[in-house]
Amino acid sequence: MSFDEECEIENSDALEELFAHHVFPLPEKTMQKTIIATTDAPQAIGPYSQAIRVGNLLFLSGQIALDPASGELVTTSFEAQVRRVFANIQAVLNAAGANFSHVAKTTVFLKDMAKFAEMNGIYAEFFPEDPPARSAVEAARLPKDVDIEIEVIAFMGDA
Repeated sequence: MSFDEECEIENSDALEELFAHHVFPLPEKTMQKTIIATTDAPQAIGPYSQAIRVGNLLFLSGQIALDPASGELVTTSFEAQVRRVFANIQAVLNAAGANFSHVAKTTVFLKDMAKFAEMNGIYAEFFPEDPPARSAVEAARLPKDVDIEIEVIAFMGDA
């Protein structure tokens, strides 16, 4: 179809046809959303999922220092809270068939940025090589008034 012919198209069906098949073809196969859930991590405390897999990407909801067995917050120390958060992340990753080596991006929410160095030392234990991209921010208030929350995006390879 020439430029002049394209300019003469007045019928919206013809335009739709042109864009759908020649300019912006839609993928023949759409990606499905898969809910990931495990009893080895805290159950969602609201209208969200522990994780969602779409294609080869895995999106984990933020994890806090909630013990999945007791349903109680870990409050003994900041270190214990961070380790519980990583245990929860590991449980959700495992439920999806992944591990920490699949993690591409994390976001760390801290109640107090003064705790960053302590968190960072523990964080490094879980990502000893090729650490993921990361953002770390201080948040005025986190769910259940916890001191830390971490969310994760992982790459699962070919879908």
